[in-house]
Amino acid sequence: MSDELGLYISIPFCRSKCTYCNFASGVYPASDQARYIDRVIEDMRAALSWTEQAGIALPRNVDTIYLGGGTPSLLQPELIARLFAAMRAEFCVEPDAEVTVECAPGQIADESLEALQQAGVNRVSLGVQSFIDREAQVSGRLHSRAIVLGDLRRLRAAGILNLNLDLIAGLAGQTCASWNESLSVLLDAGVDHASIYMLEVDEDSRLGREMLAGGARYYAELVPNDDAIARMYEVAIERLTAAGLRQYEISNFARAGSASRHNMRYWQRRPYLGLGLDASSMFHGATPAESEPGPWYMLRSTTTDDLKAYLEKPQPAETAWLSAERQHEEAWFLGLRLNAGVHTPSLREEFGQDRVNRAIEIARSMVAAGLLTIEGETVRLTAQGRLLSNDVFQQFLVSDSAETNERIDVPAF
Repeated sequence: MSDELGLYISIPFCRSKCTYCNFASGVYPASDQARYIDRVIEDMRAALSWTEQAGIALPRNVDTIYLGGGTPSLLQPELIARLFAAMRAEFCVEPDAEVTVECAPGQIADESLEALQQAGVNRVSLGVQSFIDREAQVSGRLHSRAIVLGDLRRLRAAGILNLNLDLIAGLAGQTCASWNESLSVLLDAGVDHASIYMLEVDEDSRLGREMLAGGARYYAELVPNDDAIARMYEVAIERLTAAGLRQYEISNFARAGSASRHNMRYWQRRPYLGLGLDASSMFHGATPAESEPGPWYMLRSTTTDDLKAYLEKPQPAETAWLSAERQHEEAWFLGLRLNAGVHTPSLREEFGQDRVNRAIEIARSMVAAGLLTIEGETVRLTAQGRLLSNDVFQQFLVSDSAETNERIDVPAF
Protein backbone atom coordinates (compact mmCIF):
# COMPACT_ATOMS: atom_id res chain seq x y z
CA MET A 1 0.00 0.00 0.00
CA SER A 2 1.02 3.62 -0.49
CA ASP A 3 3.45 5.24 1.94
CA GLU A 4 2.03 8.67 1.08
CA LEU A 5 -0.97 10.54 2.43
CA GLY A 6 -3.29 13.21 1.09
CA LEU A 7 -4.58 15.99 3.36
CA TYR A 8 -8.00 17.52 2.84
CA ILE A 9 -8.92 20.62 4.88
CA SER A 10 -12.52 21.80 4.81
CA ILE A 11 -12.94 25.58 5.05
CA PRO A 12 -16.72 26.24 5.34
CA PHE A 13 -16.76 30.06 5.22
CA CYS A 14 -18.57 31.78 2.34
CA ARG A 15 -19.45 35.34 1.48
CA SER A 16 -22.80 34.14 0.11
CA LYS A 17 -24.52 30.76 -0.18
CA CYS A 18 -25.13 29.67 -3.77
CA THR A 19 -28.63 28.40 -4.52
CA TYR A 20 -27.41 25.03 -5.87
CA CYS A 21 -24.84 24.36 -3.13
CA ASN A 22 -25.28 21.19 -1.05
CA PHE A 23 -22.00 21.36 0.87
CA ALA A 24 -21.51 22.02 4.59
CA SER A 25 -20.71 25.70 4.15
CA GLY A 26 -22.36 29.01 4.86
CA VAL A 27 -22.12 32.68 5.72
CA TYR A 28 -20.55 32.57 9.19
CA PRO A 29 -19.05 35.36 11.31
CA ALA A 30 -15.48 36.22 10.37
CA SER A 31 -14.68 35.98 14.09
CA ASP A 32 -15.18 32.21 13.87
CA GLN A 33 -12.27 31.78 11.46
CA ALA A 34 -9.46 31.87 14.03
CA ARG A 35 -11.29 29.47 16.38
CA TYR A 36 -11.96 27.17 13.46
CA ILE A 37 -8.33 27.02 12.32
CA ASP A 38 -7.26 26.40 15.93
CA ARG A 39 -9.63 23.40 16.04
CA VAL A 40 -8.40 22.06 12.71
CA ILE A 41 -4.81 22.24 13.95
CA GLU A 42 -5.78 20.48 17.20
CA ASP A 43 -7.39 17.70 15.16
CA MET A 44 -4.33 17.46 12.95
CA ARG A 45 -2.06 17.02 15.96
CA ALA A 46 -4.38 14.38 17.45
CA ALA A 47 -4.65 12.37 14.22
CA LEU A 48 -1.53 10.27 14.85
CA SER A 49 -2.80 9.24 18.29
CA TRP A 50 -6.31 8.17 17.32
CA THR A 51 -5.22 6.36 14.18
CA GLU A 52 -2.69 4.39 16.23
CA GLN A 53 -5.48 3.46 18.67
CA ALA A 54 -7.50 2.20 15.70
CA GLY A 55 -4.62 0.03 14.48
CA ILE A 56 -3.69 2.27 11.56
CA ALA A 57 -0.18 3.19 10.49
CA LEU A 58 -0.79 6.78 9.37
CA PRO A 59 1.61 7.72 6.56
CA ARG A 60 3.73 10.72 7.46
CA ASN A 61 4.74 11.74 3.92
CA VAL A 62 2.17 14.01 2.27
CA ASP A 63 2.12 14.34 -1.51
CA THR A 64 -1.21 16.16 -1.99
CA ILE A 65 -2.97 18.89 0.00
CA TYR A 66 -6.43 20.21 -0.86
CA LEU A 67 -8.24 23.12 0.81
CA GLY A 68 -11.92 22.96 -0.17
CA GLY A 69 -15.08 24.54 1.01
CA GLY A 70 -16.65 26.93 1.25
CA THR A 71 -14.23 29.58 0.16
CA PRO A 72 -10.73 28.99 1.58
CA SER A 73 -9.46 32.18 -0.07
CA LEU A 74 -11.52 34.15 2.48
CA LEU A 75 -9.14 33.13 5.28
CA GLN A 76 -7.04 35.93 6.70
CA PRO A 77 -3.39 35.73 5.55
CA GLU A 78 -2.12 34.98 9.05
CA LEU A 79 -4.53 32.04 9.33
CA ILE A 80 -3.35 30.65 6.01
CA ALA A 81 0.24 30.88 7.22
CA ARG A 82 -0.61 29.25 10.57
CA LEU A 83 -2.48 26.37 8.95
CA PHE A 84 0.29 25.53 6.48
CA ALA A 85 2.96 25.85 9.14
CA ALA A 86 1.06 23.30 11.26
CA MET A 87 0.80 20.89 8.31
CA ARG A 88 4.53 21.05 7.75
CA ALA A 89 5.23 20.63 11.46
CA GLU A 90 3.09 17.49 11.75
CA PHE A 91 3.84 15.91 8.37
CA CYS A 92 6.63 15.70 5.84
CA VAL A 93 5.21 17.60 2.86
CA GLU A 94 7.09 16.44 -0.21
CA PRO A 95 8.86 19.12 -2.28
CA ASP A 96 6.79 18.30 -5.37
CA ALA A 97 3.49 17.95 -3.51
CA GLU A 98 0.39 19.16 -5.33
CA VAL A 99 -1.13 21.90 -3.13
CA THR A 100 -4.60 22.99 -4.24
CA VAL A 101 -6.86 25.73 -2.88
CA GLU A 102 -10.42 26.37 -4.02
CA CYS A 103 -11.09 30.07 -4.60
CA ALA A 104 -14.17 32.09 -5.46
CA PRO A 105 -13.58 34.59 -8.27
CA GLY A 106 -13.40 38.14 -6.95
CA GLN A 107 -12.66 36.92 -3.42
CA ILE A 108 -8.87 36.63 -3.47
CA ALA A 109 -7.41 39.67 -1.75
CA ASP A 110 -3.86 40.63 -2.72
CA GLU A 111 -2.68 39.82 0.80
CA SER A 112 -4.35 36.39 0.70
CA LEU A 113 -2.87 35.62 -2.70
CA GLU A 114 0.59 36.48 -1.36
CA ALA A 115 -0.01 34.23 1.66
CA LEU A 116 -1.08 31.35 -0.60
CA GLN A 117 1.99 31.81 -2.73
CA GLN A 118 4.29 31.86 0.30
CA ALA A 119 2.55 28.76 1.70
CA GLY A 120 3.54 26.79 -1.39
CA VAL A 121 0.15 26.65 -3.12
CA ASN A 122 0.76 25.60 -6.72
CA ARG A 123 -2.75 24.79 -7.93
CA VAL A 124 -5.97 26.83 -7.73
CA SER A 125 -9.50 25.77 -8.59
CA LEU A 126 -11.88 28.62 -9.42
CA GLY A 127 -15.60 28.01 -8.91
CA VAL A 128 -16.82 29.88 -11.97
CA GLN A 129 -19.93 27.78 -12.78
CA SER A 130 -20.92 30.15 -15.62
CA PHE A 131 -19.21 32.84 -17.68
CA ILE A 132 -22.62 34.39 -18.38
CA ASP A 133 -23.02 37.16 -15.83
CA ARG A 134 -26.79 36.80 -15.49
CA GLU A 135 -26.59 33.03 -14.93
CA ALA A 136 -23.93 33.50 -12.28
CA GLN A 137 -25.96 36.22 -10.57
CA VAL A 138 -29.22 34.25 -10.27
CA SER A 139 -27.24 31.31 -8.86
CA GLY A 140 -25.89 33.42 -6.02
CA ARG A 141 -22.40 33.93 -7.43
CA LEU A 142 -20.82 37.34 -6.84
CA HIS A 143 -18.49 37.52 -9.83
CA SER A 144 -18.62 38.55 -13.46
CA ARG A 145 -16.75 37.18 -16.45
CA ALA A 146 -14.34 40.11 -16.31
CA ILE A 147 -13.53 39.35 -12.66
CA VAL A 148 -12.75 35.70 -13.44
CA LEU A 149 -10.43 36.61 -16.29
CA GLY A 150 -8.75 39.21 -14.10
CA ASP A 151 -8.17 36.62 -11.36
CA LEU A 152 -6.63 34.23 -13.86
CA ARG A 153 -4.13 36.95 -14.84
CA ARG A 154 -3.33 37.67 -11.18
CA LEU A 155 -2.81 33.98 -10.36
CA ARG A 156 -0.50 33.47 -13.30
CA ALA A 157 1.45 36.61 -12.43
CA ALA A 158 1.90 35.13 -8.93
CA GLY A 159 3.41 31.99 -10.48
CA ILE A 160 0.38 29.72 -9.91
CA LEU A 161 -0.02 28.18 -13.35
CA ASN A 162 -1.85 24.92 -12.57
CA LEU A 163 -5.43 26.17 -12.81
CA ASN A 164 -8.85 24.54 -12.87
CA LEU A 165 -12.17 26.10 -13.82
CA ASP A 166 -15.53 24.65 -12.72
CA LEU A 167 -18.67 24.94 -14.83
CA ILE A 168 -22.18 23.64 -14.07
CA ALA A 169 -24.56 22.46 -16.80
CA GLY A 170 -28.17 23.14 -15.86
CA LEU A 171 -28.13 26.50 -14.10
CA ALA A 172 -31.34 28.55 -14.11
CA GLY A 173 -31.77 30.40 -17.39
CA GLN A 174 -29.02 28.46 -19.14
CA THR A 175 -29.49 27.64 -22.83
CA CYS A 176 -27.47 25.66 -25.33
CA ALA A 177 -26.20 28.95 -26.78
CA SER A 178 -25.15 30.38 -23.43
CA TRP A 179 -23.53 27.06 -22.46
CA ASN A 180 -21.48 27.09 -25.63
CA GLU A 181 -20.43 30.65 -24.86
CA SER A 182 -19.22 29.63 -21.39
CA LEU A 183 -17.29 26.74 -22.92
CA SER A 184 -15.70 29.09 -25.46
CA VAL A 185 -14.52 31.47 -22.74
CA LEU A 186 -13.13 28.55 -20.72
CA LEU A 187 -11.20 27.25 -23.72
CA ASP A 188 -9.91 30.70 -24.61
CA ALA A 189 -8.63 31.04 -21.03
CA GLY A 190 -6.05 28.34 -21.78
CA VAL A 191 -6.31 26.44 -18.49
CA ASP A 192 -4.99 22.88 -18.26
CA HIS A 193 -7.90 21.45 -16.24
CA ALA A 194 -11.68 21.83 -16.23
CA SER A 195 -14.45 20.30 -14.15
CA ILE A 196 -17.90 19.99 -15.71
CA TYR A 197 -20.78 19.13 -13.40
CA MET A 198 -24.41 18.46 -14.16
CA LEU A 199 -26.77 20.25 -11.76
CA GLU A 200 -27.76 18.05 -8.82
CA VAL A 201 -31.36 18.27 -7.67
CA ASP A 202 -31.71 17.14 -4.06
CA GLU A 203 -32.99 18.33 -0.70
CA ASP A 204 -29.56 19.50 0.42
CA SER A 205 -29.68 22.74 -1.58
CA ARG A 206 -32.20 25.57 -1.65
CA LEU A 207 -32.66 25.29 -5.40
CA GLY A 208 -33.04 21.52 -5.21
CA ARG A 209 -35.70 21.72 -2.51
CA GLU A 210 -37.58 24.35 -4.50
CA MET A 211 -37.51 22.25 -7.65
CA LEU A 212 -38.69 19.13 -5.82
CA ALA A 213 -41.54 21.17 -4.33
CA GLY A 214 -42.51 22.55 -7.73
CA GLY A 215 -41.89 26.14 -6.60
CA ALA A 216 -40.57 29.18 -8.41
CA ARG A 217 -38.07 30.68 -5.97
CA TYR A 218 -34.41 30.87 -7.01
CA TYR A 219 -35.62 30.85 -10.65
CA ALA A 220 -36.36 27.13 -10.33
CA GLU A 221 -38.76 27.25 -13.27
CA LEU A 222 -35.86 28.37 -15.51
CA VAL A 223 -33.71 25.28 -14.85
CA PRO A 224 -33.27 23.30 -18.11
CA ASN A 225 -34.82 19.85 -18.32
CA ASP A 226 -32.79 16.66 -17.94
CA ASP A 227 -32.45 16.09 -21.68
CA ALA A 228 -31.10 19.59 -22.23
CA ILE A 229 -28.61 19.20 -19.36
CA ALA A 230 -27.44 15.86 -20.75
CA ARG A 231 -26.89 17.44 -24.16
CA MET A 232 -24.88 20.28 -22.60
CA TYR A 233 -22.67 17.71 -20.88
CA GLU A 234 -22.16 15.84 -24.16
CA VAL A 235 -21.29 19.09 -25.96
CA ALA A 236 -18.73 19.87 -23.25
CA ILE A 237 -17.06 16.48 -23.74
CA GLU A 238 -16.90 17.03 -27.49
CA ARG A 239 -15.53 20.54 -27.34
CA LEU A 240 -13.04 20.02 -24.51
CA THR A 241 -11.70 16.84 -26.07
CA ALA A 242 -11.22 18.58 -29.42
CA ALA A 243 -9.27 21.32 -27.63
CA GLY A 244 -6.90 18.87 -25.90
CA LEU A 245 -8.66 18.71 -22.52
CA ARG A 246 -9.35 14.99 -22.41
CA GLN A 247 -11.91 13.48 -20.08
CA TYR A 248 -10.26 11.25 -17.47
CA GLU A 249 -13.16 11.07 -14.99
CA ILE A 250 -16.91 11.61 -15.28
CA SER A 251 -16.65 15.32 -14.41
CA ASN A 252 -12.97 16.08 -15.02
CA PHE A 253 -10.89 16.99 -18.06
CA ALA A 254 -7.19 17.75 -18.35
CA ARG A 255 -4.28 18.18 -20.68
CA ALA A 256 -1.60 15.50 -20.45
CA GLY A 257 0.03 15.51 -17.03
CA SER A 258 -2.50 17.90 -15.45
CA ALA A 259 -5.03 15.53 -13.87
CA SER A 260 -5.78 16.34 -10.23
CA ARG A 261 -3.42 14.16 -8.21
CA HIS A 262 -5.41 14.70 -5.02
CA ASN A 263 -8.77 13.75 -6.50
CA MET A 264 -7.22 10.71 -8.16
CA ARG A 265 -6.42 9.30 -4.76
CA TYR A 266 -10.16 9.24 -3.93
CA TRP A 267 -11.01 7.23 -7.04
CA GLN A 268 -8.01 4.94 -6.60
CA ARG A 269 -8.78 4.35 -2.90
CA ARG A 270 -5.47 5.68 -1.60
CA PRO A 271 -5.29 7.07 1.96
CA TYR A 272 -6.29 10.59 2.92
CA LEU A 273 -6.93 12.47 6.15
CA GLY A 274 -9.83 14.90 6.19
CA LEU A 275 -9.92 17.69 8.77
CA GLY A 276 -12.57 20.30 9.54
CA LEU A 277 -16.29 20.41 8.99
CA ASP A 278 -17.92 17.43 7.24
CA ALA A 279 -14.52 16.10 6.15
CA SER A 280 -13.97 12.45 5.25
CA SER A 281 -10.93 10.26 5.78
CA MET A 282 -9.93 6.86 4.43
CA PHE A 283 -7.15 4.63 5.74
CA HIS A 284 -5.95 1.08 5.30
CA GLY A 285 -5.61 -0.85 8.54
CA ALA A 286 -2.26 -2.31 9.49
CA THR A 287 -3.63 -5.74 10.49
CA PRO A 288 -4.53 -8.33 7.82
CA ALA A 289 -8.11 -9.60 7.86
CA GLU A 290 -8.11 -13.32 8.67
CA SER A 291 -11.49 -14.24 7.21
CA GLU A 292 -11.46 -12.17 4.01
CA PRO A 293 -9.51 -12.64 0.75
CA GLY A 294 -8.47 -8.98 0.72
CA PRO A 295 -5.27 -8.28 2.72
CA TRP A 296 -6.33 -4.97 4.24
CA TYR A 297 -9.04 -3.54 6.41
CA MET A 298 -10.31 -0.13 5.33
CA LEU A 299 -11.49 2.55 7.73
CA ARG A 300 -13.69 5.46 6.70
CA SER A 301 -14.64 8.38 8.93
CA THR A 302 -16.58 11.62 8.55
CA THR A 303 -16.61 14.61 10.91
CA THR A 304 -19.67 16.55 12.01
CA ASP A 305 -21.32 19.06 9.67
CA ASP A 306 -22.48 21.28 12.57
CA LEU A 307 -20.12 24.26 12.83
CA LYS A 308 -21.38 25.37 16.25
CA ALA A 309 -20.84 21.91 17.70
CA TYR A 310 -17.45 21.62 16.02
CA LEU A 311 -16.24 24.89 17.54
CA GLU A 312 -17.64 24.28 21.02
CA LYS A 313 -16.02 20.92 21.79
CA PRO A 314 -14.30 17.97 20.13
CA GLN A 315 -16.77 15.79 18.25
CA PRO A 316 -16.35 12.04 17.66
CA ALA A 317 -16.12 11.16 14.00
CA GLU A 318 -18.65 8.87 12.33
CA THR A 319 -16.39 5.89 11.78
CA ALA A 320 -16.70 2.36 10.39
CA TRP A 321 -14.52 -0.46 9.19
CA LEU A 322 -15.44 -1.55 5.69
CA SER A 323 -15.70 -5.27 5.00
CA ALA A 324 -14.03 -6.79 1.96
CA GLU A 325 -17.47 -6.92 0.29
CA ARG A 326 -18.05 -3.20 0.77
CA GLN A 327 -14.50 -2.39 -0.33
CA HIS A 328 -15.08 -4.45 -3.46
CA GLU A 329 -18.24 -2.45 -4.22
CA GLU A 330 -16.32 0.79 -3.79
CA ALA A 331 -13.56 -0.46 -6.08
CA TRP A 332 -16.17 -0.84 -8.83
CA PHE A 333 -18.14 2.37 -8.49
CA LEU A 334 -15.08 4.54 -7.83
CA GLY A 335 -12.99 2.84 -10.50
CA LEU A 336 -15.74 3.13 -13.11
CA ARG A 337 -15.78 6.89 -12.62
CA LEU A 338 -12.40 6.96 -14.35
CA ASN A 339 -12.19 6.70 -18.12
CA ALA A 340 -9.40 4.16 -17.55
CA GLY A 341 -12.04 1.91 -16.02
CA VAL A 342 -11.68 -1.12 -13.74
CA HIS A 343 -8.81 -3.56 -14.30
CA THR A 344 -10.25 -6.88 -13.18
CA PRO A 345 -7.00 -8.85 -12.55
CA SER A 346 -6.04 -6.29 -9.88
CA LEU A 347 -9.42 -6.77 -8.21
CA ARG A 348 -9.10 -10.57 -8.32
CA GLU A 349 -5.76 -10.31 -6.55
CA GLU A 350 -7.26 -8.05 -3.88
CA PHE A 351 -10.72 -9.55 -3.39
CA GLY A 352 -10.69 -13.09 -4.74
CA GLN A 353 -11.89 -14.82 -7.87
CA ASP A 354 -15.49 -15.61 -6.86
CA ARG A 355 -16.41 -12.11 -5.72
CA VAL A 356 -14.99 -10.45 -8.84
CA ASN A 357 -16.57 -13.00 -11.18
CA ARG A 358 -19.99 -12.21 -9.73
CA ALA A 359 -19.40 -8.51 -10.42
CA ILE A 360 -18.29 -9.26 -13.98
CA GLU A 361 -21.60 -11.04 -14.57
CA ILE A 362 -23.37 -7.86 -13.44
CA ALA A 363 -21.16 -5.88 -15.81
CA ARG A 364 -22.01 -8.17 -18.72
CA SER A 365 -25.71 -7.52 -18.21
CA MET A 366 -25.04 -3.79 -18.57
CA VAL A 367 -22.92 -4.30 -21.68
CA ALA A 368 -26.07 -5.55 -23.35
CA ALA A 369 -27.86 -2.38 -22.21
CA GLY A 370 -25.15 -0.20 -23.74
CA LEU A 371 -23.95 1.18 -20.40
CA LEU A 372 -20.59 -0.61 -20.08
CA THR A 373 -17.92 -2.05 -22.33
CA ILE A 374 -15.60 -4.96 -21.56
CA GLU A 375 -12.36 -4.80 -23.50
CA GLY A 376 -10.01 -7.62 -22.58
CA GLU A 377 -9.80 -7.42 -18.80
CA THR A 378 -10.96 -3.79 -18.43
CA VAL A 379 -14.51 -2.63 -17.77
CA ARG A 380 -15.48 0.95 -18.66
CA LEU A 381 -18.56 3.15 -18.78
CA THR A 382 -19.89 4.03 -22.21
CA ALA A 383 -20.92 7.59 -23.06
CA GLN A 384 -24.51 6.63 -22.18
CA GLY A 385 -23.26 4.95 -19.02
CA ARG A 386 -21.68 8.19 -17.83
CA LEU A 387 -25.01 9.96 -18.16
CA LEU A 388 -26.66 7.20 -16.10
CA SER A 389 -23.67 6.46 -13.87
CA ASN A 390 -25.59 6.44 -10.59
CA ASP A 391 -27.91 3.75 -11.97
CA VAL A 392 -24.89 1.73 -13.09
CA PHE A 393 -23.13 2.03 -9.74
CA GLN A 394 -26.26 0.92 -7.90
CA GLN A 395 -26.08 -2.46 -9.62
CA PHE A 396 -22.79 -3.21 -7.87
CA LEU A 397 -24.14 -2.51 -4.38
CA VAL A 398 -25.11 -5.95 -3.16
CA SER A 399 -24.09 -5.94 0.50
CA ASP A 400 -26.16 -4.98 3.52
CA SER A 401 -24.27 -2.17 5.29
CA ALA A 402 -25.76 -3.19 8.65
CA GLU A 403 -24.07 -6.60 8.29
CA THR A 404 -20.82 -5.64 6.61
CA ASN A 405 -19.75 -2.49 8.45
CA GLU A 406 -18.45 -2.93 11.94
CA ARG A 407 -18.88 0.28 13.94
CA ILE A 408 -16.00 1.25 16.20
CA ASP A 409 -15.57 4.02 18.72
CA VAL A 410 -12.85 6.47 17.75
CA PRO A 411 -11.95 9.24 20.19
CA ALA A 412 -12.88 12.79 19.29
CA PHE A 413 -9.89 14.33 17.56
